[in-house]
Amino acid sequence: MKILHSADWHLDSPFAGFSEQQRRFLKKEQKKIPGKITDLCLREDCDMMLLAGDIFDQQPSRETLENLKRELSRCGVPVLIAPGNHDFCWEGSPWLAESWPENVFVFTGDLESVTIQGLDCRVYGGAFRSMDCPSLLENFRAEGLAVGVFHGDPTQAHSPYNPVTKNQVLGSGLRYLALGHVHKGDGFWAGDTLCAWPGCP
Repeated sequence: MKILHSADWHLDSPFAGFSEQQRRFLKKEQKKIPGKITDLCLREDCDMMLLAGDIFDQQPSRETLENLKRELSRCGVPVLIAPGNHDFCWEGSPWLAESWPENVFVFTGDLESVTIQGLDCRVYGGAFRSMDCPSLLENFRAEGLAVGVFHGDPTQAHSPYNPVTKNQVLGSGLRYLALGHVHKGDGFWAGDTLCAWPGCP
């Protein structure tokens, strides 16, 4: 099974702190991210895509939404999204208010799981519902062949952003835990579980 794991696209970021020329360039390049990630998914013949939050930096434009929907549909494999602290699920959130392609599943609340047909794999995930989020892995244990996708902070045990500890990962029973939030890629093994975060594209 081959998984594409990405996070922290921060679409429609204002790129504060950059010059006007830099902002124009960065916004132009950022618009290409959904298409580039989908191209990678197709080129590598991935079986699923896990998006671990902060796909949007703020309330997205209509153009951004339609481009994202188009590209996620084009990838043709199950896409599972766990909203983070910048794109958390609230009443007006696009994750709740918009219709998403049939191959896209958005986790919108507490920890839940989805079984991916044809892969004999269960994906666990959960969503931020405000800017902060308590630990979603506390006292959690997966069943069977399973992976997880969350927006969370593996660097601080008392983080307000879904803190993820090595002991939680060790006891989770997951084969792979796909995280977002930290903007530089890294990871660690805890027993037989790989916990990783890709950083920003």
